[in-house]
Amino acid sequence: MPGTTCFYYTDVKIKGEYLLFFMATSPTETEVKIPVSHLADVSAKLRSAGFRESHPRQFEANTLYDTPQNRLRQEGTLLRLRQFGDGGVITWKGVGVPGPYKSRPELETTVGSVQTMHQILTSIGFQPSFRYEKYRTEFQADGAAGIVTLDETPIGFFLELEGPGDWIDKTAKDLGFSPESYVLESYGRLYVVDCERRGVKPSHMVFRSGS
Repeated sequence: MPGTTCFYYTDVKIKGEYLLFFMATSPTETEVKIPVSHLADVSAKLRSAGFRESHPRQFEANTLYDTPQNRLRQEGTLLRLRQFGDGGVITWKGVGVPGPYKSRPELETTVGSVQTMHQILTSIGFQPSFRYEKYRTEFQADGAAGIVTLDETPIGFFLELEGPGDWIDKTAKDLGFSPESYVLESYGRLYVVDCERRGVKPSHMVFRSGS
């Protein structure tokens, strides 16, 4: 998500659980994923469409947090702690809005220490619920209303287009894709589907050691 938004929380205790309350007006994230097969071909299409690499390829480790009763998942919300390099970002995502794009409220801010934030979250009643890893490269074009990221994950390669809906449609078309290519599911859901296809029990979407 472009930019950084600060949030506030209170450690209000309800029925023995500490819940995180975000008290701010949430900006809306609008995006789609597009599965791709060949990284070199996609990179060439991006350059031809005027995009340049704005952030080099970087490893990301993501952890979702929830209450022991999985309250956030039941509500359709999400709390994620992401580590990349020496930095980190904590993100809250609200309930999705039905439509042709994946659209939901989002708040996020950088954190000075991922380990300390993990300790804070577990101290107020949250626990890790799902981990997923990826390598991400970010692309931007001059004057563009959105950003494009290229994700390499344990279940395949994906373009993510994030921005206004009309910009998403135009950019997808410029890259040779149609709305029929859009995927609106989260990586967590895509991972479960991939496990079902392979007949294995879901665990965490992480690379094998040495990958």
